[in-house]
Amino acid sequence: MTFAQKVIQFNNQLDFTGTLPPGINIMNPYKENGQASRIMQEFYTKYYNDNNNRHLILGINPGRFGGGVTGVPFTDSKRLKAVCGISYEGKETHEPSSVFIYEMIAAFGGAEEFYRHIYINSICPLGFTADTKDGKEINYNYYDSKELTASVYDFITWNIQTQIDLGCYTDTCFCFGTGKNETFLRKLNDAKGYFKKIVALEHPRFIMQYKAKTKQQYIDKYIAAFRSNIPTLNYKDSQEL
Repeated sequence: MTFAQKVIQFNNQLDFTGTLPPGINIMNPYKENGQASRIMQEFYTKYYNDNNNRHLILGINPGRFGGGVTGVPFTDSKRLKAVCGISYEGKETHEPSSVFIYEMIAAFGGAEEFYRHIYINSICPLGFTADTKDGKEINYNYYDSKELTASVYDFITWNIQTQIDLGCYTDTCFCFGTGKNETFLRKLNDAKGYFKKIVALEHPRFIMQYKAKTKQQYIDKYIAAFRSNIPTLNYKDSQEL
């Protein structure tokens, strides 16, 4: 099976059967949204239809306006259409994290070049929402309560090992988030030994919300981290000299 076929199979079979804390809901776009399943298959077939290994980025969990809608991590409907050339029907979604990621991808060399080397997923592959007192639905992260973390712990450990088995290198894993996501992943990695090294980068949402004026510095930092830790990039560069 190609890398794309393995990811598509994983996503189509993805399900959480455990018990969540009261007031917490799970998002599974592949089961709740037929369009997301179609988009996801087109995306991975376009960029991952080979047998090459990739380096893994682990975010937190999908959000309501990015992966929770399109089925593709850090890809909202606007970037899906404008950059990836994949159709989307319905109300367009805008996710600040997606804006940053695709600006960084453009600086890296474009989507085809980026996805040739890197595969993005999340520590928890399905997202969560919480019900507020006034009846609104908001994004919720796996680490936002000890009860939720405990509920999905086994799901998370299964997910990370499965992501590796899709064809991901274990010398270096990149982590989106230098706070709770990094802390959780490092502790888990100490216990499970998934990766030799974890390189944490500021989360795209944090950058767009608090550091937008210096966004280019973070784009440069991302690309420098990738080029310093992905041997295939260094090999490619040396071949071009």
